[in-house]
Amino acid sequence: MTNDEILKSLYDQTLTGNRPAVLELTNAGLAAGLAAESMLFDALIPALEEVGARFERGDFFVPEMLVAGKAMAGALDVLRPLLAETGVESIGTFLMGTVKGDVHDIGKNLVNIMLEGAGFEVIDLGVQVAPERFVEAVREHRPDIVGFSAFLTTTMPMFKANINALTKAGLRDDVIILVGGAPVTQEYADAVGADGYAADASAAVKRAKDLLAQRRALASV
Repeated sequence: MTNDEILKSLYDQTLTGNRPAVLELTNAGLAAGLAAESMLFDALIPALEEVGARFERGDFFVPEMLVAGKAMAGALDVLRPLLAETGVESIGTFLMGTVKGDVHDIGKNLVNIMLEGAGFEVIDLGVQVAPERFVEAVREHRPDIVGFSAFLTTTMPMFKANINALTKAGLRDDVIILVGGAPVTQEYADAVGADGYAADASAAVKRAKDLLAQRRALASV
């Protein structure tokens, strides 16, 4: 296979969520001398962007997004150390966690994969993350964006508790806060004082990029 054929196949197999083939092609690409950045920016990211576009059109659903995301995650496991060596710069740091009282993580994990694929450095705090843990992690990692995920209506009030904790710690203005999860709405996000809301993984990536660009544009004025 030529390098172009490897990239084309890598795109196609990521799109269809064929994880073993994606892993095999990633290793074949490296063996053939393809740069890690080339596989990321010329095949993997475009494939995931197409997955997002198909999801928005209603051609793909959550299962298709999940398998494509997992296929890409396998390739990222191989490429991540090489990308770090070459100094590929992340577009921003995203701190993520499912709020206290909630153990759901499928949606959060899919968002993480999509964010990584889009060039973010993702720090995942896992599930059942208490407000004080978010505060500690913001102090430690200085992220650009903090994501709160909730799957249950009973745990959604933790968004406000987390924002209050960050405010009390003097950190609220340092970060962009993005919220999401099955029962969450734009109205609820506005009511708790979040900066943004995303209905799904594809929207989360777009919203994160937009909010970050807006903040950086303001900072440069």
